[in-house]
Amino acid sequence: MKLTQLKHVFLLCCVACLIPAMAIAQQHAPAPSGARILLVPRRMISGEHATLAVLDVNGRLTPGATIQFSNGDKVTTDETGRALFVAPLTEGALFASIAGRPGRVATAVLRARELPRGTNVELTPRIASVTDRFELTGSGFCGDADKNDVTVGGEPALVLASSPDALVVLPPMDTAPGLADVSVSCGKQAAVRFQVLLAQLKLEADTSPLQPGQKRTLRVTVSGTQEKIQLEARNLSPEVADLAGGNVTRSSSSGGDMNMAEFFVTGKKHGKFLISIRLVPTMTKPSPR
Repeated sequence: MKLTQLKHVFLLCCVACLIPAMAIAQQHAPAPSGARILLVPRRMISGEHATLAVLDVNGRLTPGATIQFSNGDKVTTDETGRALFVAPLTEGALFASIAGRPGRVATAVLRARELPRGTNVELTPRIASVTDRFELTGSGFCGDADKNDVTVGGEPALVLASSPDALVVLPPMDTAPGLADVSVSCGKQAAVRFQVLLAQLKLEADTSPLQPGQKRTLRVTVSGTQEKIQLEARNLSPEVADLAGGNVTRSSSSGGDMNMAEFFVTGKKHGKFLISIRLVPTMTKPSPR
């Protein structure tokens, strides 16, 4: 999927509690000051191209955001909310951060080598969310995100971040839960095909403003699988609410016909709260189609 053809963007929110990511019609590009989420490929190759992406708190791709690397390099996202750059020549750990924002994202710069002619997928998520990004690692991908051809369930998927060794992919809109065929190729190379089980996460919560001392339950129901899956909640408004277990906490779903998990918040002051809840993937070798 080319960004010039993209009619939808990545959304992470509802009014008060959120599960990334649903797709909505693109209206206005967010301001660079709204940049909050940085997506960098897990592995890069020294001297080769790579693509990163920046999202705002609502999950919209964010143009004009400046990214600082721990080696002193800087890049700025273009009108697509992504940035194409060349990985450093120095191998080893590299950290990236959004300028003016706390936190950083780690990646590894690997030794330059002769790149393979074909595409090879080494690890995929065993279960992924139908509405959230997922990662692939392997070799023979395109560092320029738009040169990768990725489909999920036969429909074009959006590559948010990429390097020759890693991809971050957003499934197409309206993808159904269940076992999905995935196809990945770089340029005119032969495609690698495999399957990923996609789960649908649905949040049930009172989204009205919290009051001091008020307790709320955030219930996540899972469809598409009866397996127990692990979910991670992040408190994005710690000044308004306390999330039981800490600002970052995990919980396993119950499994079975009524597959669900719960998280609990307590109000600290009057206001709307924001909790991000994502599926925690388990990476495995791809299941051939």
